[in-house]
Amino acid sequence: MMVTNVLKTYQHHLHHNDKQHQLSLPKRKFVTYAVYALIAVALFYLIVDPAAPPAAASSTTTKPSSLAARPPWIQQLPPAAPPLSTISPPPYQGQAAADNNDETLLIVSTTTAAPPPPCDYSDGEWVPDARTPLYNGMTCGAIKDDGRSCTANGRADTGYVYWRWQPRACDLPAFSAAAFLRWLRNRHMAFVGDSLVRNQAESLVCLLSSASPPELVHRSADGRFRRWLFRDHNATVSIFWSPFLLKGVEKSERDGVRYNQVFLDAFDERWMSQLGAIDAAVLSAGHWFRIPSVYHEGGRVVGCHGCDTAEFNHSAVAEISFFSVFRDAVRRTLAEAARRHHEQQHSGAGVKLVAMTTFSPSHFEGQWNEGAPCKKKADTELGYTETEMRKIVVEAVDEASSSCSSSSTMRFAAVDVTALANLRPDGHPGPYMRKNPYAAGNTGGRPVQHDCLHWCMPGPVDTFNQILLQTILR
Repeated sequence: MMVTNVLKTYQHHLHHNDKQHQLSLPKRKFVTYAVYALIAVALFYLIVDPAAPPAAASSTTTKPSSLAARPPWIQQLPPAAPPLSTISPPPYQGQAAADNNDETLLIVSTTTAAPPPPCDYSDGEWVPDARTPLYNGMTCGAIKDDGRSCTANGRADTGYVYWRWQPRACDLPAFSAAAFLRWLRNRHMAFVGDSLVRNQAESLVCLLSSASPPELVHRSADGRFRRWLFRDHNATVSIFWSPFLLKGVEKSERDGVRYNQVFLDAFDERWMSQLGAIDAAVLSAGHWFRIPSVYHEGGRVVGCHGCDTAEFNHSAVAEISFFSVFRDAVRRTLAEAARRHHEQQHSGAGVKLVAMTTFSPSHFEGQWNEGAPCKKKADTELGYTETEMRKIVVEAVDEASSSCSSSSTMRFAAVDVTALANLRPDGHPGPYMRKNPYAAGNTGGRPVQHDCLHWCMPGPVDTFNQILLQTILR
């Protein structure tokens, strides 16, 4: 209305002036009318179109939405900073906290998504894989003898090589020699246990040799203690023979030792005394515990497994389950490793990681010492012995992990391979544990012996180290 009245007044004034004065409006009146016009325009916008709050103000009160967590197979060490999409709002703290918008936004900006759960590599299946292995078993110098180089010994079929393990709930990344060597730089990894851990150690050295040449810097006369150095990375891999993990003497008919002698209260200092110089220890044991044994503790015989009591002058020697002894040996070993590490922790020495590979089943179709061949078909279910031996390791590792304080620099982990190994009877050397086993004159009139315990290289044992790498990086 005010704008309309001003315009009418101005038109009326123009109409009553003569033509020669139409364009010569007095300056004072012009300024007065201009001020009236501006005031009218301002009042119009204040009444009709009041100013709205800035758009940005509403965005500051909007909390970022929580997106799906990263896939569980993404595992890195050290963990990368989470992207903004993984930042979730804090839980509701009540109306008082909700009213304090600035404080709420501060909490949101510092809250990250929970880390993904570790991948369960034990549950999966073998699937075909056409990729060429990372190394050649005929040329890798890390293999202790020809017993694991099946191709070199005359095995013609190579189909057992072209498979990979696929977990059901996640992915298992391909082995990366470069990634492993980066982690191993300036570190010492020791493999401790029986011939199966030696098999795994040789596999690792062969895998790493695809990226860096290893140098054998130590070898005992019997080859049971060896050490390699990857000079380009100042990385060391060693093998310690210790089939019981504790102090013991192995059965040897040739040497007149009919039973294993296992000392339950003594540790094998051949490797345990070296813990201060070891950054990661990979343990594996089990099969030697199934052999008839005599158990010592406190300077006396406390029991035996599969022994003849007549040899003990019919004294009361209790039969002890090898499951019980194996459980005790694993628990004592892990506890002692933690204790020694704690003592050495202030000096910066000691073990940083102790990983234990679970029981790897054999696949003999009968008695191994009677020339039994390897099974042609895998058992889809684990047997009782395999189930119990695996369970003992997994539970002992969990107990050791739980006993570590949050400030401890030691970590325990299980490399769970029992199920995947059980499905691969084709991966053993079988008769090709020796060169050309069926050649004339090689049998000596005796049945050809088969190895259905250890693994051809390359072969399924390489997957053990594939999982070991992901365990390290977890």
